[in-house]
Amino acid sequence: MEQRQLGRSGLRISAMTMGTMTFGGGSDSPVGSTDLAGARRQLDRCRDAGVTLVDTADVYTGGRSEEIVGEALDGQRDDWLVATKVRFPVGAGPNDAGLSRHHVLRGAEASLRRLRTDHIDLYQVHEWDGQTPLEETLSALDALVTSGKVRYVGVSNYAGWQLMKALGVSEREHLPRFVSQQVYYSLESRDAENELLPVAADAGLGVLVWSPLAGGLLSGKYSRGADGTVEGPSGSRHLGDWDEPPVNAPDRLYATIDVLKEIADGHGVSGAQVSLAWLMARPTITSVIVGARTDEQLADNLAAADLVLGDDELAALEEVSRPPLQYPYWHQRNTAADRLGPADDVLLAPYR
Repeated sequence: MEQRQLGRSGLRISAMTMGTMTFGGGSDSPVGSTDLAGARRQLDRCRDAGVTLVDTADVYTGGRSEEIVGEALDGQRDDWLVATKVRFPVGAGPNDAGLSRHHVLRGAEASLRRLRTDHIDLYQVHEWDGQTPLEETLSALDALVTSGKVRYVGVSNYAGWQLMKALGVSEREHLPRFVSQQVYYSLESRDAENELLPVAADAGLGVLVWSPLAGGLLSGKYSRGADGTVEGPSGSRHLGDWDEPPVNAPDRLYATIDVLKEIADGHGVSGAQVSLAWLMARPTITSVIVGARTDEQLADNLAAADLVLGDDELAALEEVSRPPLQYPYWHQRNTAADRLGPADDVLLAPYR
């Protein structure tokens, strides 16, 4: 599997990352059903395919995901890069959430214990905290990096202005700089192209993609029913109360699925593989995070690393899933095309 540079850092990670939201085994989580034995099988399969990064978070199945990762990697920790996250509530106390120095340092120590390791390779703030100064959060991350408990720091689910502000504070205060961002991005929703991917191109950030199959909607198993509602396999999350990620343009989604299935049939592969291959070919994308409830799903996802789509196929998927330009981007396309740079073209090139 291709190993890609993570932003401007010297670290290289695989084009696919093993996601572990499904690790839990008997927990109350609606998705965390994979037990320790299943996690070991999946991690072994990923390692054999060339995956080098495993991604988890302190809130996945109440910390059990981190515990399972730690147990599963016992004896092979040096073969893996481990990423985890901090920000969301891990208790009922007033300081059990957020990105205060208190919670970040305490959260890192707890994650290290659960992961059974002395360091975290990529420590990511999981969400924006508008009530804690960035200087406080970044100084806490600095303490972790200086102590050797964290190697690199990243961010997830920030808006463009929040990310740029954080990078500015890092430079001004000589504090650790985020090397990557983790974002939701897929053929179903290309919102990240408006700000976050251009920021990545301009500032030299790696990009990790969560939910690249839109919660399974782009697996090729879903279609438009006769009444206009989604049809899919029995027991599928999107046929119940599951609403993440939300679908804001169902007509465009179904048109995209039609093209997806046509291309998949032409290659004799699943729609999931085509969706993942499209993402891995997109500008600024470093790695797509794949997770699966079954070994078969995981094997199918991993096979996407070997799928090469033709230029016409990539263009067809891009065109059918293309959303309308928002302001000010349609105005810049119309009036500033002679002075646009590479970061602008991450979004605007297909529209010009």
